[in-house]
Amino acid sequence: MKKKNKISITWYDFEKVELHIGTIIEVTDFPEAIKPAYKLTIDFGKEIGIKKSSAQITDLYTKKDLLNTQVIAVTNFPPKQIGNFMSEVLVTGFKQENGEVILAVPERPVANGLKLI
Repeated sequence: MKKKNKISITWYDFEKVELHIGTIIEVTDFPEAIKPAYKLTIDFGKEIGIKKSSAQITDLYTKKDLLNTQVIAVTNFPPKQIGNFMSEVLVTGFKQENGEVILAVPERPVANGLKLI
């Protein structure tokens, strides 16, 4: 795996990124995606609400595995058009050398909408 140049950011830069916890409440196939992916519907609680995301996580996760799973997502990116689908948040994970993604998840349940600090 090629190493990327590290870019320093300030604390102020980091504070701009809104990372929140949400629970996946619906998972559907995304056959129109160029790379295998799911369409996720995620509940981020009252303040943020229900958001949609596309995630290329089909290698390690089934739809059944993902349902009711809490995930950490960037909630303040602008929506991104992916094929015929509008992704509203970016679900975070760790990409392994073989391309498989392991989701970033809390080690115990927390309230939907809480911000990562």
